[in-house]
Amino acid sequence: MRYLPHTPEDVASMLSDIGADAIEDLFSAIPPDCRRDEDLRLPEPLTEWELNGRIASMARQAATSPDYRVYMGAGSYEHYVPASVSHLLGRSEFSTAYTPYQPEMGQGTLQAIYEYQTLTARLLGMEVANASLYDGASALAEAILMAIRITHRKRIALSRAVHPLYRRVVRTYLEPGGYAVTELPYREDGRTDLARLSDSDDLAAVAVQSPNFFGCIEDLKTAADKAHEANALFVTCFSEPLAYCLLKSPGSQGADIACGEGQSFGIAPSFGGPGLGMFACKMKYVRNMPGRLVGQAVDADGRRGFVLTLATREQHIRREKATSNICTNNSLCALAAAMFMASAGSTGMRELACLNRDKAEYLKNRLAGAGFRMAFPSPTFNEFVVEFPPGFDAGYKRLLERKIVAGLPLGRYYPELQGRYLLCVTETKSRTDLDALISEIMR
Repeated sequence: MRYLPHTPEDVASMLSDIGADAIEDLFSAIPPDCRRDEDLRLPEPLTEWELNGRIASMARQAATSPDYRVYMGAGSYEHYVPASVSHLLGRSEFSTAYTPYQPEMGQGTLQAIYEYQTLTARLLGMEVANASLYDGASALAEAILMAIRITHRKRIALSRAVHPLYRRVVRTYLEPGGYAVTELPYREDGRTDLARLSDSDDLAAVAVQSPNFFGCIEDLKTAADKAHEANALFVTCFSEPLAYCLLKSPGSQGADIACGEGQSFGIAPSFGGPGLGMFACKMKYVRNMPGRLVGQAVDADGRRGFVLTLATREQHIRREKATSNICTNNSLCALAAAMFMASAGSTGMRELACLNRDKAEYLKNRLAGAGFRMAFPSPTFNEFVVEFPPGFDAGYKRLLERKIVAGLPLGRYYPELQGRYLLCVTETKSRTDLDALISEIMR
């Protein structure tokens, strides 16, 4: 009875108070043919230590750090998390905080979100940032819906070099509403082929990822100009925000909306979640922005305070006026990102970005020197695509046995890229690790 503390007498008393004869009466509104009339087929119960052993055994089947050397990014990145972030994030006033509907009760949470918004806007070179969304994929889909609301158009041009799972989420959001998604192919250099962008009158937005799924750095300025020539909004997305500590920001390159995944900032990969949807835009579009926005105000006594300046959920305003029904702002993940950016500071963030870039270039050059071809010649950040010889599947499995995950095979997502692997290097890999990877590949 550890997890079900009520005795039969307790249950009978509660049923009597509500006028029910049995627990099954509570489900009388459910049609009989929709109910399960047999017990769940569950294994025999285990003791607590047996259960811990079972879980540990299952965990050993997963190729995760630090037992494995993982050279896979593709939207989820292994970075060191400063001890200050882990320590502060565990404080009860942060980890148990709820959405601050009442500003007089939630000043600490509101100020933390305000700081996150400020740091995000500075990083992305945008005028305003919201209090975060669920993850990078849903942030991109929400950005495109925002562009549709602003332009009143129904067609989207989406680069095929955008993360495949992001593109799938975009289609899930848009296609039931009758919106058309046109995919722009990538060129031989791994960048988006903007020459395929038509001048159709119904184009709402052009969406490009940089660094893109192949790690290639896109020409955002040219993409923005092309989008604006078609009177469409330009949406920049990303899966590795650390790149913008080294590259020119999306805002400086003409982006109208910048969004993406912020997991790299103080959040462990954790098998793909939770993530952090970073979202920023130009001020003139702020009233069409989804999610929540915390602003700074002054109270009746002239003291600085913080409030929910913009809350666009249907709970707050008339249903047809809502821009989003997101019920949480992921504030704990956003707070982790704010702590990470504040702990590292602008100088530390740039040094970290350089370290990621330099280590990836070291591995890239070593692989090229060993005779392996880089699939795309464009500049990259901390990911790149390498072409291994036919039959490398067996070598990939051999490396797994040696506890090395040698990147992501791309054939699953891009059939034309069979035999190409997306490799990622972050600051967590030493030169010894990289040299060992080369030695194992060459065996």
